[in-house]
Amino acid sequence: MILLDTCTLLWLARGEGLPSGVARAIDEADGAFVSAMSALEIGIKVAKGRLVVGMPLRAWWPAVLEQHRLAEVPVEAEIALRAAALPPLHADPADRVLIASAQHLRARLVTPDPLIRAYPGVDVWWGDPPGW
Repeated sequence: MILLDTCTLLWLARGEGLPSGVARAIDEADGAFVSAMSALEIGIKVAKGRLVVGMPLRAWWPAVLEQHRLAEVPVEAEIALRAAALPPLHADPADRVLIASAQHLRARLVTPDPLIRAYPGVDVWWGDPPGW
């Protein structure tokens, strides 16, 4: 099972920027997920004009999830509490929620972010297919 971070999701949706092994592994994963927190991050970028997705976000989000066979993980209280309890290695609350979501799901977090790798108890991956 894998959980995509927000930049991985954006690169997947654009069809560019992902290493070929990452794109292949996402396609072949036995369960690929994205956090509802990524919808918030993307929505904020769109609202600030820092990101263009080409259609209303409320249509874009479900279309991308369907196209790439991704399931959405809600940000429930258990995940929020886990995120709050993480050591202060990363100042970005959205990334902390992604880390906590991966821990909660026991999923591999697909991210190029080196700061996330510093957290104990989270399986982070970026590169050639790990052979699931």
